[in-house]
Amino acid sequence: MLSQETIKIIKSTVPVLEKHGKEITTHFYSQMLSKHPELLNIFNHANQREGRQQTALANTVYAAAANIDNLGAIIPVVKQIGQKHRALGVLPEHYPIVGENLLAAIKDVLGDAATDEIINAWAEAYGVIADAFIGIEAEMYKEAKEQPGGWDRFRNFIVERKVKESDVITSFYLKPEDGLDIASYQAGQYLTVRVQPDGDTYTHIRHYSLSAAPEKDYYRISVKREEQGVVSSYLHLDVEEGDVLEVSAPAGEFMLEQNELPAVLISGGVGLTPMVSMLHTIIKEQPNREVTFIHGALNGNVHALRDEVTEAASKSKHVKSFAAYSNPTEQDRKNQNYDKEGFIDSEWLKSIAGTSQADFYFCGPVPFMKKIYAALKEWGVPSEQMHFEFFGPAGEIE
Repeated sequence: MLSQETIKIIKSTVPVLEKHGKEITTHFYSQMLSKHPELLNIFNHANQREGRQQTALANTVYAAAANIDNLGAIIPVVKQIGQKHRALGVLPEHYPIVGENLLAAIKDVLGDAATDEIINAWAEAYGVIADAFIGIEAEMYKEAKEQPGGWDRFRNFIVERKVKESDVITSFYLKPEDGLDIASYQAGQYLTVRVQPDGDTYTHIRHYSLSAAPEKDYYRISVKREEQGVVSSYLHLDVEEGDVLEVSAPAGEFMLEQNELPAVLISGGVGLTPMVSMLHTIIKEQPNREVTFIHGALNGNVHALRDEVTEAASKSKHVKSFAAYSNPTEQDRKNQNYDKEGFIDSEWLKSIAGTSQADFYFCGPVPFMKKIYAALKEWGVPSEQMHFEFFGPAGEIE
């Protein structure tokens, strides 16, 4: 427990963190990674380069400071980050390194304003927060290892099949090299892949949503090749059937809730991958649940898994499937294989979803996510009925 004096001091720094948080975390990562380059084997280099990691940490530090007198309020955030840490292989010994460099960054950026009193208070607070992360992550490591088919850290998987799903998305079917059982997962969760392309000094780790229903003897991830994506390009161009990938056990807090509410699954681009997993899971486990599957894509050339979704929907009277193409090709128009030209907007969403009394799941690019979130909020959908996988600082969705 923190003393009232420490809580008071931390609270007083909230306005400073709001103003200088990004500057502090940018300096922090620069200093820490120069002293401990081995951590580049864990951190996402692209997120570092584009500033996403710095913003995410700044938001987390700000939230911790703002809720320092009620840290229970940020436990959901701790769990979400903890899932990623477990999947990446973050360990207790990493936390002192982070703490030392974070306090140094606060001192460097704020200068004389960062008094000994403030630094000492933050050192005490960081210790409490780090212990919370370490404790929660220890349970996650234990659960991942001890569950049926589970394992610790990374395990070798063979690429049994590699299937091109669209011009930009390819699926990889993964089976364990040791031939033993694999852990199940919840629809919506992700798999974490670690690779080291030829010539790279460090390993690269990425999270990819699982795109098939659980309870199979393989995992499937469907990966979009990003133009500057080191890992996605490596998977698309260099990895072939029979190759081996290092994979950590399924993780993630974005999961399908199996209740009686209708489910509305909304995706943009490669964001459809967890939605396809959810769709198959509902059809299998809740065959009478009403489902509306809504996908937005540029056109049919980049619309992955379309036939799979259409076939699944055709076999159930409780499933409806819709697609919006923002720039359909002439072949799309000829085949009439989409339902709306343009983007998924509020009016169209309401007309096909039918009711706001549903569970809404959505995933896609950041602008898409913001737009869907705003539309659902304006429609009056309760926050507890909005579920999303947001690959960026969570506060940005507002």
